[in-house]
Amino acid sequence: MDADPRATLRVLTWNLYHGRDFPPDPALLTWRSRLLRRSERDATHLQVNRDLLPEFTAALAAADWDVALLQEVPPRWAAPLAASCEAGGHRALTSRNSLAPLRGLAARLNPDLVASNEGGSNLTLVRARAGAIVARRELTLRASGEPERRALGFVRVRLAGDPGDELCAGNLHASAGPANRGLAEEEVRAAAERCIAWARGAPLILGGDFNLRPRETAVYDELARNDGLARPTAADALDHLLARDLEPVAGPRTWAPREREVVCGGLAIRLSDHAPVEAAFALQGD
Repeated sequence: MDADPRATLRVLTWNLYHGRDFPPDPALLTWRSRLLRRSERDATHLQVNRDLLPEFTAALAAADWDVALLQEVPPRWAAPLAASCEAGGHRALTSRNSLAPLRGLAARLNPDLVASNEGGSNLTLVRARAGAIVARRELTLRASGEPERRALGFVRVRLAGDPGDELCAGNLHASAGPANRGLAEEEVRAAAERCIAWARGAPLILGGDFNLRPRETAVYDELARNDGLARPTAADALDHLLARDLEPVAGPRTWAPREREVVCGGLAIRLSDHAPVEAAFALQGD
């Protein structure tokens, strides 16, 4: 990071796929691995069925970001991820979080079999070097069963350096699937409206896994035109970082596959079925 923490704000969004790996060869995703926890391998990659908190933690801790917006995070991971990244955090629970201790225990024993049934959360991390979270809010965008609970997490950050500088960030995982595109559009619009109101004129990032490709929806054009929230990642991307009252410096950029891989026994483990997206911004007027 630059010497002046106000000069450039680096923001990352990443759907963690409930802390699981996703090899490029789908043939490695076998029932033998899922049921018996037997690792599968090919010439380049390894598929494992075990708790990957150390690997995800190492990847996030090594990356250069100031604010991270994470989705599909196992709720039990929030504290260790924040501690390892030297960050403050805000966790907004999403779906399937009843009986959390039992779900967490089952997921530690067999992550791939339990999968999303461990429960999920949207986790926002703000590194201490960049600033401190001074306010937290949540909004339920869709209640359980419609088709599943969706929640918006929001933070206000007092930036390091000039005590008058603030940044607001909204973290969203919208409804998935072609059949739910209309629901996802409603959720993104509602999240944008509420984040702008909560920001009260402060610079704003709205990011996450929106489950909407810009080539398939007009919602991103609407947000840019009506709310000043821009720029989507790419025409076929699901993960986005939209900014209001911030100057784009770099990105958005989707990580190459190798950037989210860790090596085990000479083979690569590819973390998550989503690639992180990163961008850099400056406060307007700096």
